[in-house]
Amino acid sequence: MGVVDQVGTPPVATSGASAVDVDYFDSLYGDTDDPWQMRTRWYEARKRALVDAVLPHARFGRVFEPGCGAGLLTEKLAARCDALLATDLHLRAVASARDRLSACSHVTVHMAELPRDWPEGTFDLIVLSELGYYFVPDDWRSMAERFVDSLTDRGVVVACHWRHDFDARRASTIEVHRALNQTSGLHLLCTVSEPDLLLQVWSKDASSVAQAEGLA
Repeated sequence: MGVVDQVGTPPVATSGASAVDVDYFDSLYGDTDDPWQMRTRWYEARKRALVDAVLPHARFGRVFEPGCGAGLLTEKLAARCDALLATDLHLRAVASARDRLSACSHVTVHMAELPRDWPEGTFDLIVLSELGYYFVPDDWRSMAERFVDSLTDRGVVVACHWRHDFDARRASTIEVHRALNQTSGLHLLCTVSEPDLLLQVWSKDASSVAQAEGLA
């Protein structure tokens, strides 16, 4: 079966100027569908494994992954959930992700741009991988609050971001994660801090993994 056209409710398109530099992504995807070499770099494969490992529940209901790129992390998330909405602002990325997830009938891949095209409904897991630093800090703080509003009562947010500078960066990784840390209603469950990346997990439920299973 191919990737279904809808899982739950797709993003709702609204009018408004772009919040990110779309021309930057057009230049990156000019002659490739894998501008960051995610298929071939060990760094990227290891990062996906780290994200998979820090998820606090074995399985989730509905998952949202904005900025899904070519869908390699999406593929891992698809194995852990009942329904997955993945979005990206670039057509080439969406086409690549749809092709990769073509056998997953519970996955939807849409072309959408945040915050303009915000999905309806709530999610048990939202994964923000290499996304936040493309937004100016004020916009990202507002989006952080909307992410929390889009969570179920035990919903989880995962954020993973590159630490080093690059031309299109509009906010530091510390600023991106601070916005989530300072958003009311979230409890920090996990931090993986390395020279190259910062990976953190928050939940509306303050219980640890062991507490959730009655072990502590």
